[in-house]
Amino acid sequence: MSQIEGRKCSFLLCLGIVVCSIIYWLTRTKSVGEPTTSGPFPTECQPFVSGTEKEEHYCQNDRQTNRLTLPKDVRGYIHSGSLQCSNLSTELHFINATLSCEEEHYPLAFIVTIHKELEIFVRMLRAIYMPQNVYCIHVDAKAPKEYQEAVQNLASCFDNVFLSSRSEKVTYAGFSRLQADLNCMKDLMASPKAWRKVINLCGQDFPIMSNRELVQYMQSKEWRDKNMTPGVKQPATMKHRTLFQHQEIVGSHVAPRVPRHFKGPPPYNLKIYFGTAYYALTRDFVDFVLKNKIANDFLEWSKDTFSPDEHYWVTLNHIKEAPGSRIDGGWEGAIRAIKWRDQEGKAHDGCKGHYLRDICVFGVEDVPWIIEKKGMFANKFESNTSPEALDCLEEWHRNKVLNHATVPIHPSWLLHSQINSNSSLLKQQS
Repeated sequence: MSQIEGRKCSFLLCLGIVVCSIIYWLTRTKSVGEPTTSGPFPTECQPFVSGTEKEEHYCQNDRQTNRLTLPKDVRGYIHSGSLQCSNLSTELHFINATLSCEEEHYPLAFIVTIHKELEIFVRMLRAIYMPQNVYCIHVDAKAPKEYQEAVQNLASCFDNVFLSSRSEKVTYAGFSRLQADLNCMKDLMASPKAWRKVINLCGQDFPIMSNRELVQYMQSKEWRDKNMTPGVKQPATMKHRTLFQHQEIVGSHVAPRVPRHFKGPPPYNLKIYFGTAYYALTRDFVDFVLKNKIANDFLEWSKDTFSPDEHYWVTLNHIKEAPGSRIDGGWEGAIRAIKWRDQEGKAHDGCKGHYLRDICVFGVEDVPWIIEKKGMFANKFESNTSPEALDCLEEWHRNKVLNHATVPIHPSWLLHSQINSNSSLLKQQS
């Protein structure tokens, strides 16, 4: 076959795929022309979201239905000697096909740091999992061996999910938390996946946006080729974090050195910024962080500060040398939907669950606020105190993901409690 004929065949094949996709999509009752609009809320949660009189009862009555989407003993299931990776994707309802060309051409990387709540991690992973993406999981070195083995067994069933090659004993507000992300960044740069941006998560996060919405958001006019590191110039109330030397008591806490020691000025006369520990970074920026002398010297300077991950990324993103920097950036970026205690009555109407370190652990009545917030992810959730919140958000999110798909939906992608309420999605394709 000549080169011209080969190109002709490739063109016709691609054209055929495009035409079939268009025909299929036109037959769907819901168009994806507005990908930021979700489909109907699953039956079990519709009364709550629509604000009917029975809203306070629906999840309590139906929580066991959704709990069946995971084995009762998740750790035991993953540890099972009879576990077969060929069945895991189906049994745990992972989506194993790319849902649109848009997502295929813009693969994402994820860094997930975990140490507990195995069930939430599994549910979060299946919510964000797409075969074109890549996932680096950092398991705290302090986590029980059984927990670490369970995560390793799960990751081994996917060629695009792996554990960080180096594990840290992570301390809250310590440099070890920042180092955990850097370890994963090194691994991700060595990955064969040509990911475009990296997003970091913790084990108590859950997505609000679908993967397609994330891709669209990353490619929007505001964020195309830009890093998202919400933050501002370091407020006076936060200067003690970098003014004095701190000591990390590994695995316990971070405290100022006694007697107090003042730190020297940051290298290169950098202006220190304060922001979130969470981000969406371009691949070029990650390369800059790992290789550039400014970034490396600033990292060394940050080792004895308090919670360096809340100033390191945002400070580097405000220097002109950094690829994709936003020198004039502020709190822009829908990184997280969080209810902070000190913002009660201002940014939100109070926590319906309970506060932990001044952050709301969401209750079921917080779900409408989470959805309306339209952030990338919500934080935080617990499986033992308010499981209904995650149950309902998970169903809503999966329903939205499937309604955004441009390929036929496989029955195993439906959560158990969605099969009846979403059977129309399958009938449309039969």
